[in-house]
Amino acid sequence: MKDLFLLDPEITFLNFGSFGACPKPIFRKYQEWQLELEKEPVQFIVNRAIIELERVRIDLGKYVGCGDKDLVMVTNPSYAINTIAKSFPFKKGDEILTSNLEYGACDRTWEYYCKKHEAKYIRQKITLPLISKELFIEEFWKGYTSKTKAIFLSQITSATGLILPVREICEEAKQRGLITIIDGAHVPGHIPLNLSLLNADIYTGACHKWLMGPKGSSFLYVHPDQQYWVDPLVISWGYKSDYPSESEFIDWHQTTGTRDYAAFLTVPECIKFRQEKNWDDVSLTCRKIVLDNATMFCELVNSKPLAPINDSFYGQMFSIPVNTPKPILLQKHLYEKYRIEIPVAVQNGNSYLRYSIQAFNSQEDLNILYSALEEIVSEGQLLFNSGK
Repeated sequence: MKDLFLLDPEITFLNFGSFGACPKPIFRKYQEWQLELEKEPVQFIVNRAIIELERVRIDLGKYVGCGDKDLVMVTNPSYAINTIAKSFPFKKGDEILTSNLEYGACDRTWEYYCKKHEAKYIRQKITLPLISKELFIEEFWKGYTSKTKAIFLSQITSATGLILPVREICEEAKQRGLITIIDGAHVPGHIPLNLSLLNADIYTGACHKWLMGPKGSSFLYVHPDQQYWVDPLVISWGYKSDYPSESEFIDWHQTTGTRDYAAFLTVPECIKFRQEKNWDDVSLTCRKIVLDNATMFCELVNSKPLAPINDSFYGQMFSIPVNTPKPILLQKHLYEKYRIEIPVAVQNGNSYLRYSIQAFNSQEDLNILYSALEEIVSEGQLLFNSGK
């Protein structure tokens, strides 16, 4: 399916997880919306965009399992988490419980606002490799105290590429009277998502990653019971709107000033594209490639998988633990010498080489990566520590 994408054919692209990649039909639709905006920007922004955004919310709400009045389009999950963290009804001494496997930008957001309100951001240590979901859950709740007010957790982690048992965590959190906030940046279009079953109070997902939308297209879901305390990052015409809709939540968060709505408006095309191409089957094939290659990469660099090799912990990404003193140099070397686009993430002092598999990838791409790593290891370059 390489011909469906605009990616440079000279690059072995194994980094779909960072920013996704937009198929040609979806990108054309994106450009069409941009042209529509430029033909009559006043009418488009003031009138038409409101109607079109409602259609987007209806289609996306059906896809992720929530009501169209309970989600709003945002540019990225970091924007969504900033909205929540800035609005959170902190009291001095409150605690937000998370794991030490979270995305760095979100960690920084929570740390900033917790410090501002004299609250604490508790990064509960999770032992790697994971043994089972049950042990993860047990270890996570060791960070709970009487001061815990909310939990924040990734459904799929960024650096380690692991699928975490957020449904079970949300169920337990509800019993403890906690607000549940889930970062699902990597989830829509990657693994099944039904917000009505997940039962999270707050959820954010990216549409420009595995849903393959244009860059800058994501959503923020807030359960109706929690919408009253969530303020918009930008106060604009939506506040005390001259033309209020049925939802104050939508008015406040959707109408935040002039912006290009084209990426948002392309989301229904993304959903339609997946349906027409039977993308669920494509994803299953990709996941098989991910799992089939995991063990041999770990063995090559003398490391162990971060969790049992099965589809309950892994989707279309796999992070190889690599013992390197120079992760940035390793990533740069793989790109400049071997023309391989792949991230090397650093978290808690550990480095992870994370490959993503999407429809345009094949076994050949991973063979190229394997050969490159084999050469780096065999030549004894100072990219891996001695003996690793």
